[in-house]
Parts: sequence; structure tokens; C-alpha cells
Amino acid sequence: MSAHDTSVTGRFGPYGGRYVPETLMHALEELAAVYDAARADPRFWSELDDLLRNYVGRPTPITAVPRLSAQVGAKVILKREDLNHTGAHKINNTLGQVLLAQRMKKRRIIAETGAGQHGVATATVCARFGLECIVYMGEADMRRQRLNVYRMELMGAKVVPVTSGTRTLKDATNEALRDWVTNVTTTHYIIGSVVGPDPFPRLVRDFQSVIGREARAQVLEQLGRLHRCRGVRGRRLERDGNLYRVPRGLRRAARGRGSGRRGGRQSSARGDAGRRTAGRVPRESELFVAGRRRAGPARS
Repeated sequence: MSAHDTSVTGRFGPYGGRYVPETLMHALEELAAVYDAARADPRFWSELDDLLRNYVGRPTPITAVPRLSAQVGAKVILKREDLNHTGAHKINNTLGQVLLAQRMKKRRIIAETGAGQHGVATATVCARFGLECIVYMGEADMRRQRLNVYRMELMGAKVVPVTSGTRTLKDATNEALRDWVTNVTTTHYIIGSVVGPDPFPRLVRDFQSVIGREARAQVLEQLGRLHRCRGVRGRRLERDGNLYRVPRGLRRAARGRGSGRRGGRQSSARGDAGRRTAGRVPRESELFVAGRRRAGPARS
């Protein structure tokens, strides 16, 4: 079974699935059914494409960085998602999910955020469509990201400080899930990364695949051939829905270097396969390195 085979409901190969309270099962089944119907509806994609073009500002350009290229000894090209409305790629996903929430007639939106970009994107689309928005954010993150907290509140969102645990993203996610369980009939939870119970990983992957489609066309137009792709974290799944169709050995992702997993001084976000936000997730090496395996930590 390939990494992107979803013939088994909610699975990416051996990963994915649903590990959630029974209270949420109906909401997840409803969301999956609504999304499956939307995927087959040209009007849904037409509305989303129009918003991406005229509201977000897509397509974003690719930019060559000659000084960095000279330093690393390779041609480096950046996909400029920072030029989107709100300054990040997160709005690609939040727009798609808010359109699904409207189809489900749910006018209360909740989200979790760490650095604040997903919270800003969620608050932005809720302001655009006149929806109630509650964003859970760890108290420690709120201190570090005061500007993004201000931006969310400026757009009418209620930012709820989370004081439990480490007071960071993990704890904010826990609080958002508790809220969803309590208000499941009226609320849609916009998850911002390729984590969580099915169908969330599929949603985020598909809504973010616009990056790969654009990048592929732009690189072919400007350079005449495809190059290796380097990215970080869940962005590989987000892009690979429609990324470069090149031999597996050339499709690579990279993470910050460290001294190796055994020594404990490394940049792995998840470690061994386990469950994060109600879905089974792979080891770092399986998620972040496509194609050839190599010993030692990935180097950026």
C-alpha cells in the first residue's frame, strides 16, 4: 500500500485512522461525507479558486535566491507563500474548510495555534464570512507571539489562553478538542496541519496541494525541468498531493540537523510512530525523507 493510498478509509498506508471519543464520530463522518460531495462538485472548486485568486492573491511567485544558491552550491528557488494574504500558506486550508463549514451550516469555528499563523488565517476567513471564531493558544505562545494575538483579536476572534501543561500548542490542541466535544453540533474545528482524525489529513493535503501545482508549472515554465524539492514537517504531505512527478529518489524533504536521534539532541518533532491528535503518525524518517533512506539525521 503506498503512502498516499486511501482505499482503506482514513489511512495513508499504515498511518491515519480515527482515535476519538464516540461523541465526535458523527461529526467526522458528516465532515467526510460533505467533503466527498464537495470534491465532486465543480461549483465548490470554482468558488475556492476564485477566493484563492482574488482574496488570497494566488498564484504566488517563485523567487531565485542567488546569494544563498552560491553559498550552498545549488540553485535555490523559494515558493513565496509569505506573499499570501495573512503572510503564510495557512489560509489555503482555512478557506477550504470554512466553505465546508458553511455547507454543514456550522457558524461557530474553533482552531488551535502555536506560532499564531493558523490562528490569524482562521480569524481572517471567519471575518470574511461573518462567523464566530474562537482560537485556543498556549499562554507561553501568546507571550511570544503578541503581534499575532493582536491581529486575531483585531479581526474579531476570541483568543483563549491555555494555562495547562506546557502552555504551548499541544495543550491548546487538547483544549480545542474538549471544546469540540462539548459543542459538536454547532461547531467546526479547523485543524491546521496534516494531523488529526480522518478526514482532516486529506483535507489539509488537498487544500494545500495548490502550492505544488503552481510550483510545478512555474518551475517548468521558467527553468524547463523539475528540480529536487526540500521542505519541512507536514508540508511534504501537503505538497505531495500534486507535487513534482519525478523519481522517488529525487523527491526529498529536509529537517534541521542535530547530533542524531539516539543522543536526544535532534529536531524530530514526533519520534517513533504513535498517535497525535487522534491519528497514527509515522517516524521522522518515514514522514520526512521520501525515496532513498540514509543513515544519520537529515541535513538542511
